[in-house]
Amino acid sequence: MIRIFVGYDEREAVAYHAFCQSVIERASEPVQFIPLAKNMLAGFDGQRDGSNAFIYSRFLIPSLMGFKGWAIFADGDMICKADIAELWALRNPWMAVHVVKHDYKTKHPVKYLGAKNEDYPKKNWSSLILWNCEHFRNRQLTREMVSKATGADLHRFSWLPDDRIGELPLDWNWIVSEYPENPDAKLLHYSIGTPCFPDYSRCPQARDWHDVHRRMNEPN
Repeated sequence: MIRIFVGYDEREAVAYHAFCQSVIERASEPVQFIPLAKNMLAGFDGQRDGSNAFIYSRFLIPSLMGFKGWAIFADGDMICKADIAELWALRNPWMAVHVVKHDYKTKHPVKYLGAKNEDYPKKNWSSLILWNCEHFRNRQLTREMVSKATGADLHRFSWLPDDRIGELPLDWNWIVSEYPENPDAKLLHYSIGTPCFPDYSRCPQARDWHDVHRRMNEPN
């Protein structure tokens, strides 16, 4: 069973469902989706200074898993264009996490709903995480620690040495509107704005998202 925690924000709920649809269409192994919705995490302020409702709750995943097994975290503003089992197969027990190690400066200082889109070290590394929940270094990520840690500490994986952060191929977190169009990308990340928003409905590779959304809503 491939467990996938997906960021859920009520302001773009359709993005969550479209991502799940895109995974289901291509998965060759059973999957389980767990929405990271703030109402399911009573007492945890997952949006204390962030742009979306799951900006911090993604770091609770090892704790939610009882510090056992593996899980995937994905932002809700994504579309999977490959078999998620291919990503799952990249697990290395030596690593505490696997991420795409982006190294870029944004072209868009403002993103969806008027949120600031600032540059910072390891930007967007945490938008797709292959978690080794039982790795001893991830046992630090208790609910109390995540509640008190700064965004910089969490999103830069400051509790981990660099040699415990595994690298995923760039195709598994291709940032639309920041990188050139890539029809072969395995996972498209609409970080600047999901095509569900009018301002981004015609962004690069928006058709991939709209096609999934159509199949999700219309009978064959």
